[in-house]
Amino acid sequence: MAPRRLLLVGEGNFSFAVALSETLDPNTSLTATCPQRSADLARDLVVRENLQRLRERGNEVRFGVDCTHLADAFEPQDREFDRIYFNFPHCGRKAGVAKNRELLAKFFRSCADVLAEDGEVHVALCRGQGGTPADKPMREWHNSWQVVAMAALGGFILSDVHPFNCEAVPGYKCTGYRSQDKSFHIEGALNHIFTRSLPFESLQPRISRIKLGDQWFSFLEPEVLVGKLNRGFLEAASCHPIKTINEKLIAELGKAFPLKRLKCSSPLLPQGDASVLTSHNPDILSTAFWVSLHEDNSNFESLTSGMTQDAEDFLVSFSALSLPKSARRDSREEAHEGTYGQAKVCLRPSLLVHIQAVIQAPDFLPGSLHILSGPVFQRCCISPFTMPAFHETLYILGFNKNLKDSCLQSLLDHLKGILDNLLTQTWLEGSERSSSVEFVFQPTGERYMITVKSQNFGPDCIKDLIIGSVTTSATSVVHKDQCFVCVCMNLDLLAMLVWGISDWRMLWTSDNRFLKNFAPGKIEPFKSYSLYPPFYVHDISFWLDEKKRFDEVEFHTLARAVSQDTVISIQFLSRFQHPKTEQVSLCYRLTYQTCDKALTQQQVASMQSQLRKEIQQRLHVTPR
Repeated sequence: MAPRRLLLVGEGNFSFAVALSETLDPNTSLTATCPQRSADLARDLVVRENLQRLRERGNEVRFGVDCTHLADAFEPQDREFDRIYFNFPHCGRKAGVAKNRELLAKFFRSCADVLAEDGEVHVALCRGQGGTPADKPMREWHNSWQVVAMAALGGFILSDVHPFNCEAVPGYKCTGYRSQDKSFHIEGALNHIFTRSLPFESLQPRISRIKLGDQWFSFLEPEVLVGKLNRGFLEAASCHPIKTINEKLIAELGKAFPLKRLKCSSPLLPQGDASVLTSHNPDILSTAFWVSLHEDNSNFESLTSGMTQDAEDFLVSFSALSLPKSARRDSREEAHEGTYGQAKVCLRPSLLVHIQAVIQAPDFLPGSLHILSGPVFQRCCISPFTMPAFHETLYILGFNKNLKDSCLQSLLDHLKGILDNLLTQTWLEGSERSSSVEFVFQPTGERYMITVKSQNFGPDCIKDLIIGSVTTSATSVVHKDQCFVCVCMNLDLLAMLVWGISDWRMLWTSDNRFLKNFAPGKIEPFKSYSLYPPFYVHDISFWLDEKKRFDEVEFHTLARAVSQDTVISIQFLSRFQHPKTEQVSLCYRLTYQTCDKALTQQQVASMQSQLRKEIQQRLHVTPR
């Protein structure tokens, strides 16, 4: 729907307002404002003519409006503008970049008071002033107006940027400070379009409850996974790209193999099933998220009273889970507050843990491709292409041992063809091939890694991305005449490659604008609504406790949680050992940046301070 109410601030001679008003339909209202008083402009013939033309068209004009205090100029019922325009803001005379940054910061804060929820703020700047990569040439950050960082102070993100086109507003004549009849160069000028970002919320880990038979259990979700459990991306009603890519994979494979889709069970794994994990990867338990599962006999209604109306959406429901017998206590040892016992269980780090159960099921069909898809969770170091929560799809194929080579090759050939086709669907016409799928044979002789050579994410992504694996000895179950091959793929990473989504965190955003990019079942180029977010760098150093082992993965995990996933990089800088005490100190460099929210320098400083406190308490180190 076209914008209904427009606000222009900082008008000079009102020529832009006149030109813009001629392009509007009758249902759109325009309010043009300037900081000067009416008497100060009375002698300017051009201004008088433009004001007359505006009023003849029924547009409103206001004088003496301070763009840094817009709420003072409009009554509450007169606010809610759909667009606010500010062309070539400047403090005047020889004001430096610092003064102009301050003007922008105050302006954006002011816009937040009078802009409609889905409104836009348009700011035109001369070449190089914005300080974004869209500027040609781009100024050094400290010498620019840092428009994206200033907008963040008002809760805005840059959603689009394009050349400022004077031809679109014929008759517009830019003027200098206080409407002085001095134009300035606008060649290479850019129009920056800002929208509101989601607010930063202090999300607390939720207590999720599950029912097993007649018994209720509860567990506290890990801090780093807040907002990532029970999202339902793969459910029938979902139009998420992860669902789309999964369905396309399954549909294409169904043309070559009989399919059997399986329902994914609970992501919780009892302690007693740990052997299933270690049989495939001895180190996988160290990357798992462990939670305490409590036996909970308290009344459900009493627990949820006082919770928000949306609380029911947060409750995680699982169909089947068998706890080790040691988890239950004798009734004589009943704990208070309805909790009888607890067990240490982990969230599923891979769908490979279900292989044994699938193959041993009585309805397992050799020759059919058994498909399982669902979320998995892994503790990991921070990098652009590793994620603590993602979705996997698992294909299990059983066949006669005599047909092993031909069946395996057939599966690999079909899979490569499907993936290559998916990775080319969003290419621009005439572009060179930028992605290719390869199966890299591992030294063990039993496993292939599925890798993609891609330049979709720029020159920094020079190494191959591993999107999955193919295992030819995936089970310890002995079958006289049967062997099995298992294909496991990271759907999140594949979706990033197909659509060109450079930040995995965008897949998990709760901003509705993300899903508006995707039509059900279609693959079209992704256009981000958050461009050139600023980044902030902080160093942190600390003394290690000689008696405690330093867990670097836990350090990264803690940084993720404290920063609400805004730390995008942790770089090891140095190790220092004191010559006298022999105590060891480590130094790391943290880079903060968001993909869907307005992040300010003040917020980052607060997060960094909180991280220093948390690592001291949880990792037993001493910040320097």
